[in-house]
Amino acid sequence: MLYFRKMKKQNTHHNLTVGELVDKAIKNKEVVTSKTGAVVVFTGKYTGRSPKDRFVVDTPEVHDQIDWGKINMSMSEANFDKLYNKINKFLADQKDIYIYDGFVGADEKYKMHVRVVSEYAYQSLFIQHLLRRPTLEELKKHIPAITVLCAPSCFADPKTDGTNSEVFIALNLSKMIVLIGGTKYAGEMKKSIFAVMNYLLPQKKVLPMHSSANIGKDGTTALFFGLSGTGKTTLSADPGRMLIGDDEHGWSENGIFNFEGGCYAKCIDLKKESEPLIWDAIKHGALIENVKVLADGSLDFADKSITENTRVAYPIEFIEEAVMSGLGGHPKTVIFLTADAWGVLPPIAKLDHNGAIYHFLSGYTSKLAGTERGVKTPVPTFSAYFGAPFMPLKPIVYANLLKYYLDKHKSDVYLVNTGWIGGEYGVGKRISIKDTRTIVRAAQGGKINGTFRHDKIFNLSVPTEVQGVKSDIMNPESQWADKKDYESKAKKLASLFVENFTKFKDIPKEVINSGPTI
Repeated sequence: MLYFRKMKKQNTHHNLTVGELVDKAIKNKEVVTSKTGAVVVFTGKYTGRSPKDRFVVDTPEVHDQIDWGKINMSMSEANFDKLYNKINKFLADQKDIYIYDGFVGADEKYKMHVRVVSEYAYQSLFIQHLLRRPTLEELKKHIPAITVLCAPSCFADPKTDGTNSEVFIALNLSKMIVLIGGTKYAGEMKKSIFAVMNYLLPQKKVLPMHSSANIGKDGTTALFFGLSGTGKTTLSADPGRMLIGDDEHGWSENGIFNFEGGCYAKCIDLKKESEPLIWDAIKHGALIENVKVLADGSLDFADKSITENTRVAYPIEFIEEAVMSGLGGHPKTVIFLTADAWGVLPPIAKLDHNGAIYHFLSGYTSKLAGTERGVKTPVPTFSAYFGAPFMPLKPIVYANLLKYYLDKHKSDVYLVNTGWIGGEYGVGKRISIKDTRTIVRAAQGGKINGTFRHDKIFNLSVPTEVQGVKSDIMNPESQWADKKDYESKAKKLASLFVENFTKFKDIPKEVINSGPTI
């Protein structure tokens, strides 16, 4: 139980409704209104995650389990206690604080109760959308297993608190407490809770996944792994299928289950014709981050002056025909999404299960502008499991769980490139959403079964055609004006794959041999 000093003038707002939180946020001038009915918050200096400010507290209970390094940076218990006392005192001194009780995990066997204490009403609105919402009866029995304290106006002092900047995201996995300070970017809350689940679930033989999921009319489930900006939310929000969730799932012996109760979609260049489900979800109750509001209250989704990482948060029921239970069967199709800014990977390749583990551990994409602080142009990056910033345990833990479930349920696995063709970023163009949707639907429908060619550089099995897509884009080399330049760029990227994979130890040869052959 958290202790807050009793303040005569303090108002503790506990589990307010969406309408009440919207009214509070408007009254407090935390947000501005838009013509759609959604409210817009501007997060100031920080418009994306701050990975260099995220720490895991090094305690005896977790020390041997954590994959320590630049992603999971260690923090001493003493420094955590300093920050805990600082943020606790800060929240106690506020006139208003907001508390929301919800849970994470749709499967009753694995769900965790969460309490989020925040400085601002918009934060409580955000987390109410993203967590799964308890019934009145469940609230009576709600005992937090994870507590998150979030205060953007509480800043760390690197000289005394052991941080790298004024921002801090500190996970104490022994005490199940998360501290977030110095940043108004709401995504830090959901990703921190995700990281806690990714620590806990493998101990129960559940694979936590940075993935979206949907179900077809035939009842088959599909998974989409991918880092921010690769298309997880866009491609899983398909009018022809039912959405389970857009970002975080678990795969257990029971099947797939969503961690969340809502969506957090990128909305840069959002258009109704290409992303109708997300477009229609931007209505009263939705919370938008950093989208320019014009004088008449309309939203300029094309404007990048604040950030390219514009976002909207909304409950999953805003998506028509969403799977409200958050549950799905074992996936028939697993898709790894990559946004290749080098323009050399094919739009789709079929992977056997050894190749699946290779690309799961590699987690290649081009980090797109705005998703993290300081990223202004695409940067080639390898992020294991397509989500290393949120995975505290050692790589072999997640790889073994994926191999177990893929083999057991005989899932088909594909690598899908949603990035550039005809040249690298700045020269070529991005593959159209229309073409990528057609390719993905073919994979989900079991229609990728014609002639395949072997990509010698990347050691991939590439279909020569997909019905509904021009066959020339299936071979990226054919789209380049300068074939020698293509070969040079492709070999360079392949060498980066090989170099990156050397960091993994005790990996079977058949997995290593499934990667590029440079």
